[in-house]
Amino acid sequence: MLSGFLLFSPWVRALHDARADAPAKYPPLGRYAWHRARRILPAYWLTVIAVYVIFLFRTDTSEFGQGWSGLLRNLTFTQVYGLGHLHTGLTQMWSMAAEVAYYVALPAVAWLIAHLACRGRWRPDLLLVCLGALLLISPIWTVVTHGSAGIDFTARLWPPAFASWFVGGMILAVLARLVTSWPALPSVGAAVIAFVISGGAIAGEPTIVPLETGAALVKHTLYLVVAVGLIAPLAIGRDAGTADDWWSRFCGSRPMVWLGEISYEFFLVHVMVLEFVMDLLGYSVFTGSTAAAFLVTSAISVPVAWVLHRITAPLWRVSPRRDFRTRR
Repeated sequence: MLSGFLLFSPWVRALHDARADAPAKYPPLGRYAWHRARRILPAYWLTVIAVYVIFLFRTDTSEFGQGWSGLLRNLTFTQVYGLGHLHTGLTQMWSMAAEVAYYVALPAVAWLIAHLACRGRWRPDLLLVCLGALLLISPIWTVVTHGSAGIDFTARLWPPAFASWFVGGMILAVLARLVTSWPALPSVGAAVIAFVISGGAIAGEPTIVPLETGAALVKHTLYLVVAVGLIAPLAIGRDAGTADDWWSRFCGSRPMVWLGEISYEFFLVHVMVLEFVMDLLGYSVFTGSTAAAFLVTSAISVPVAWVLHRITAPLWRVSPRRDFRTRR
């Protein structure tokens, strides 16, 4: 959702600022693609290669994702297409396959909506109608993949299954130009409640896509509520200097900004770190203390992520702290 908001915002701004005598100036495709590649690929490729090297010496990996074909699939974000390509230590990367697919699709989708539907003019009503239609992609995909025989089981992890979260961020980019206030307390509170409910029986088994259609739809919707609840108060109508600005001030604090800068790298390395932590603590899968595993994994992953960030950041950034504050 955060990616959808940030990456679609320049398109919304172009439409909002367009004049009758001047066409909207859409973001240049080459610059967009180059920036996305520089930001995503170096750290990702280093992590994938490092994990494969580690498992040249570890023997406790599964049979999935092995060999040169497995490495190629993981390097090219194609590991979710077909069963048996998610390598141990990289199983979280299914979401990167979806994320990158959205990056590729965004310019085409945004151009169709902005140029053809809105005719290069600021038409928030048409924008919201088009995006509302796109919001239906994920629930329709879930119903089809769960209810139709013969469809590849891994289709439940393909990009359309989670497209609504990205589209939700695009909708927030439009609402940020229309809505003047989004109170943080009820919004964050709703996110917390939705997250708690997502761990209950109504949202199915503890997996990203439950086996039962209804549970999968419920879990997907609850996660959408979580994302909106946490991000919307930061994106829409921040009341600086008021009591309701607490969420913005917290997320904009120095520790949170620092953690935000390495959050992508943390995501990349934490599952491989968790493999070592489970050995260190003597836990097997689904056993032991969740709190202990979380704390030890985080304590190790943060410095590892910082090192990876320091290695790859010179390839893509100029002044990230200044850029972050500008976006805020």
